[in-house]
Amino acid sequence: MIILYTPEGAEPERLDVGRLRASEIQIAESNSDRPWDQLKAGLLDGDITSMRVLAWVILKRRTPTLRLSAFDPFEDELKVKLDARETHRYAAEMFAQYGGDPVELAGAWDELRVAAEDPAVAEAAIKEQTESQAGGPKDQLTQSAGSVTPETSTSDSSPSTSATPPARSTT
Repeated sequence: MIILYTPEGAEPERLDVGRLRASEIQIAESNSDRPWDQLKAGLLDGDITSMRVLAWVILKRRTPTLRLSAFDPFEDELKVKLDARETHRYAAEMFAQYGGDPVELAGAWDELRVAAEDPAVAEAAIKEQTESQAGGPKDQLTQSAGSVTPETSTSDSSPSTSATPPARSTT
């Protein structure tokens, strides 16, 4: 997870929560009265305590004397985004969950695009999942036998885009 910290009038600062030392996690836990799992889950939920404490722990790397009471950003100065690894993992999870429902999947892809730190990574992850459905091992066997080609595969949706994969079941 990435916390984007953008103080008013300043450039966004990228704080990588995915690379914390054990001691930093312990500091975050003790200053939030929450276990690590709850802090991580809080990031996904947009919990301000999780965002503030974890951003503060990372900022302490360069300013060791920074006190939590002195780090009091406005709520809109902290945003959580998915890093590249998480973006790919979530795309796979979303496809596994919604792959048979093009409407639900399109909505999930829209959410992923907003949640990802890098829009290009989100698009690549979506493309990877939709292409794996269109050209997975089962389809490759069928295609090599000549019965299905990419041009003749069907979809319940109108013109297919990277956000609207073929409407075939994943089972």
